[in-house]
Amino acid sequence: MAFRQLGKYKHTIGYGISLAILLFILKWLQFRFVIIDHALEIYIGAIAVIFTALGIWLALKLARPKIETVVVEKEVYITPANDFATNDEELARLGLSKRELEVLQLIAEGLSNQEIAARLYVSLNTIKTHSSRIFEKLDVKRRTQAIEKAKRLNLIP
Repeated sequence: MAFRQLGKYKHTIGYGISLAILLFILKWLQFRFVIIDHALEIYIGAIAVIFTALGIWLALKLARPKIETVVVEKEVYITPANDFATNDEELARLGLSKRELEVLQLIAEGLSNQEIAARLYVSLNTIKTHSSRIFEKLDVKRRTQAIEKAKRLNLIP
């Protein structure tokens, strides 16, 4: 029981012991020149060292992040490519042209705008225009969002 209470105040006891040791050292070094002429500076320095150490310890204790990382896994439904059928109703509702659908499929393959332009034999500006219209029609801001929404609507496999 007594050890539990001692464990509770171990930092305070440690600081008390360190202060006692410091006072013992100062008494032991009680030369007239050091103690009488420089007593105030020694005491101020000792107190400054103690409070600096206490401040560093407290800052390290308070600065530790207390954030717990939680990983959330999302289920993805993958339809086999050979059983895939394009959702024509949704395609007509969105108003995607065949060329925009083709660009969307190439985006889903992971090609860059430059690679898509080379594959379709059109300019880079044309691909950028198609991409921006796809994003507008699907109401998304990024390529990954467009791919995810198109897969959810069964526009691409």
